[in-house]
Amino acid sequence: MIKAITKIGNSRGIILDSALLELANLKEGDTGNITVHSRGTISMTPEVATVDPAQAKQLAANLIAKNNQLFDRLSK
Repeated sequence: MIKAITKIGNSRGIILDSALLELANLKEGDTGNITVHSRGTISMTPEVATVDPAQAKQLAANLIAKNNQLFDRLSK
């Protein structure tokens, strides 16, 4: 896919269309680490959100409670 560098305010950028964002599983506001490699290759690695262990435990408990009958059927 060929993209052009365009002027965005006082900066320059590349516009990512919705299909590309969907393929990369990105949305407006997501952050990532930009790396410039040898020979000028640029990559963006999405920042991985961390989850508080207590919050993860509560979310899992809610999921299990909500789908308890399904999990019972699947375990047999």
